Amino acid sequence: MEIGRYLEKPIWTDLSERIVLLAGPRQVGKTTLAKRLLARADSAAYFNWDRAADRRALLKGEWPPGEAHIVLDELHKYRPWKRWIKGEFDTHGRRLKFLVTGCARLDVDRKGGDSLQGRYHHYRLHPLSCAEVEGSSGKYPFEIGEALPLASSASAETLAAFLRFGGLPEPFLAGSDRTHRRWRKERLERFFREDVRDLETIQDLSGMQLLADLIEERVASLLSVNALREDLQVSHKTVTRWLEVFDRLYHAFRIRPYAATGVRALQKMTKIYLWDSSSAKGEGARYENLVALHLLKLCHFLEDTEGHRAELQYLRDKDGREVDFLVTVDGRPWFAVEAKLNETRIDRALHYFRERLNIRHCYQVVRDAKRDFEQNGIRCVPATRFLGSLV
Repeated sequence: MEIGRYLEKPIWTDLSERIVLLAGPRQVGKTTLAKRLLARADSAAYFNWDRAADRRALLKGEWPPGEAHIVLDELHKYRPWKRWIKGEFDTHGRRLKFLVTGCARLDVDRKGGDSLQGRYHHYRLHPLSCAEVEGSSGKYPFEIGEALPLASSASAETLAAFLRFGGLPEPFLAGSDRTHRRWRKERLERFFREDVRDLETIQDLSGMQLLADLIEERVASLLSVNALREDLQVSHKTVTRWLEVFDRLYHAFRIRPYAATGVRALQKMTKIYLWDSSSAKGEGARYENLVALHLLKLCHFLEDTEGHRAELQYLRDKDGREVDFLVTVDGRPWFAVEAKLNETRIDRALHYFRERLNIRHCYQVVRDAKRDFEQNGIRCVPATRFLGSLV
């Protein structure tokens, strides 16, 4: 089963004028997407920094003659990569089209001397989504501030597969519990052995692995660094740094609370989710993680392709009222989402925050619901329809 990826068209368009940087979690399909793009080109070359022969060729500047599309995989493992690619682009940019991929965040604007400002477009590739699998990704326009165009619906089988295997392509497409277990074990081993070791200086790798185990049990919960510090018997600074590494290497992501006047909101507590939703413990956490990934994908898509400043946050006040997700654009609420397994009675917190913050569009997204209805301005919608209509 071959699935067209949602970023293929915008990346191909941007390659005509700038360097394209493509980042995302391990085994999300970056190399597969890059090679699909190379297949479009009349002349192309693929280089992987992990291969010695490719490293030698790159440092010698052994490029194809004439116009060509070039993929540079894992180039961020070369410490001065920003300065190097800047020089190559300035020299060959009219004839060579550079696509740089990697499994870590490509922090291109650190240290002014290495800045690629004005020379690149940056994309984050996400795991598969219901819309991609069903072939409806990108079919509907998203008008910022308007209600979501919930016109498509994924099948119940597709949703069940995502909840069981997650959205990373290999286990999802295999559809096998045995393959999923083996893949997940090997992926985590390679993540710590290769990604963390190659890109970070971590002395207590075993402690960091224990933190990864603890996070799987805390998905969708408020994250207390102090509690993690006590469980791991390390400093607050160490836990904070390890969490930042997980963010940077696309293992986990955190969302922060939305603060506004008129609501006694939490200010600092974040919630954590995994890029591999199948690793979350418990059906409720796994389902909420899947919804979080679909919403984060929409935010990143709007940022990376349209330039909007979109962010995924959550709502919670000091009295304990909470709504799972709020999507904001340029700091203003667009729509709120409460994820439920089977409860179709509208959550009171949705009503509360809708009125207090004047949120125009609110959705209660229910995994097991069949009925789609609206009550007092809040739409209760089956997860198959809601997720199937996104990117």
